Parts: sequence; structure tokens; C-alpha cells
Amino acid sequence: MVAPRIPLDRLFDDTEGSVQPQLTSRDAINPTRRAFLAAGCFCLACSFATPLLADAPMVKSQAPGFYRLAVGDFEVTALSDGSNMLPATKLLQGDPARIEEALKRNYLGDLVETSHNSFLVNTGARLVLIDAGAGSLLGPTMGHLLSNLRASGYRPEQIDELYLTHLHTDHVGGLMAEGQRAFPNAIVRVEKRDTDYWLSEDNMRAAPAEAKRFFQAAIASITPYMRAGKLAVFEGNTDLVSGVRAQTAYGHTPGHTMYVVESRGEKVVLWGDVVHVAAVQFKDPSVTIQYDGDASAAERVHELAFADAAENGYMVGGAHISFPGLGHVRRDAENTYTYVPLNYG
Repeated sequence: MVAPRIPLDRLFDDTEGSVQPQLTSRDAINPTRRAFLAAGCFCLACSFATPLLADAPMVKSQAPGFYRLAVGDFEVTALSDGSNMLPATKLLQGDPARIEEALKRNYLGDLVETSHNSFLVNTGARLVLIDAGAGSLLGPTMGHLLSNLRASGYRPEQIDELYLTHLHTDHVGGLMAEGQRAFPNAIVRVEKRDTDYWLSEDNMRAAPAEAKRFFQAAIASITPYMRAGKLAVFEGNTDLVSGVRAQTAYGHTPGHTMYVVESRGEKVVLWGDVVHVAAVQFKDPSVTIQYDGDASAAERVHELAFADAAENGYMVGGAHISFPGLGHVRRDAENTYTYVPLNYG
């Protein structure tokens, strides 16, 4: 006797999510081929569902790091070179208890993830990059400036001018890529005090062993531009191109320089390394960092830069303020300030 055919839509009754086989006792002993295969396929699908969903690999990368804004008729693009971990409690110079309290208040520990930002200024006539990032000199979490520059819609060969705030490794290493000038058409401009100091082999020989790497990085990064006739030095407060001028901020290095960008009454001042740990230094401008060549001069720069930005209300851009590194400064009390990040969505 042939077993009766059972329609596929009668194999499962989904009432309350349960599976109800609609079989007679004889059917249960001798199920049809169709029922057997359907049930088998259902179980097989169930067995593979969870592993397939859990098998997606982690991406472990961020979105391209660029942010664009208008400053009058100019376009300013913040570019991320990456970030690394800064041993804040080890490097910051000041009252240890106050430093630790400020870090805790901002949910930070001894190690602070620190942004490395550069800024691209398109004046309409010239394309100016301020700071070149670390390139390959500071490990895999850094050296993303070129890829983020391209992601933002520009190419390295389009850069006309490249202004360096100073010659520390994380600002000059990106001048070179795979043994070639990364910005082949750019004129590199640097304050003379910094080139005189960091490009001196006599200074390098006299420096402590742990500091020699700063000289080596500066010499290796700048020399190819010098040989190509692409290095130009300036001194003091200087107009460089229309709407962009250099402003002295000596202290962090001998020739540390800020750049003022102004168009149609709007202004942003690009600070370089005035601030390293915003959570600490705005509340206490007296806090310096071991990397400051002249700590007293660096402290004076903090006080002057914070006060001027707070009084005049212009935007500032910091190389080591959380990306995109742009915001305003508010005075809270004498020598006490708050950094107000740019509000963007």
C-alpha cells in the first residue's frame, strides 16, 4: 500500500512557534521521501545559521579622517595622521596630584590617546598644508596623512606650500614617502630658529643620546627638499601668502610657530603644539611637557594663546587636540580656561 502524500504546507504548524508533524502512526514509521527531505533541510539550515552570522571578520579601522569647514572665502580641511598613546603622567610637568585629578575628571588614565592633526588651507590661489605628519617614523597607528589627503579629494602633488610649525618627528616624517619627496611640487617653509637648531650636526652630537633621534628625523626629512631647492626659511612674524601669516610661539622648540588664517573677517589660528593634553592644560596653563625645549617660554605661550583666543572669540586648531582639533577657548577665571570643541554632525 502506498503511503499518502502529505502537502508541504502541512508538515509544520507554526502555532506558538512549535513544530507539529501532521502524520499518522503509519506515516511516522514509514515517512514519505518528501517529508524526510524537508525536515532534513530545515535542520541543516538551522545548524549553519549561527556560525555564518558570527563569522564576519572585525574591520578594525576607522572612517577616513578629514573634516572640512569654510573660513571666509577659504576652505580649511583638518586631516588626521593617526593617533598614539601618550604617557601623560610621565611626560606632563606640573603638580602631579592636580594633573592626575584633571585626567580622572575627564575619564582619562596615565596613557592618553593623542590625535595628530594637520590642516590644509585652500585659499583659491594656493593650496597650503600645515604640518606633514609622522610618515613611517612612529609606527602603524600613525602615517595616515597621505591616504586621508586623497580621501578628502586632494593629491600630494597639488600642494603648493607646506608650512611646518616645528621640526619634531611627528610633524616632519611625512615629508618623505618610500625614499621620495611626498610633496614633489611644494615649497617647504620653516622658521629659521628651528632649521638652525635641528639641522645642525654639531647640536645633534652634543644632544643626549635619547634626543638624537629628533635631529636625525629632521635632517632626513628636510634635506631632500633643501637639495631640490624647495626649502625656504623665514624669521619671526611673517606674511607668507595672502591670508596666511606666521606668528611666533617660541618655547616648545626654538622656532615653534603658529599660523593665522584669515578671510573676510573670519579667522582660525593653527597652534601646532601649544597644547598636548587638553584635559589638563586648559585648566592649568602652567603645565608643560618634557618635549618643551624651553618650559618657561612654552608656559608663557599657553597663557598668551589661551587669553587671546578667549578674548577675541576666533577658532583655534591644535595638532594634538582630539580630531578634528578645532574649537574655541572660553575663559572661566584668571588663568583657567575651557576648550569648547567645534560643534559638527
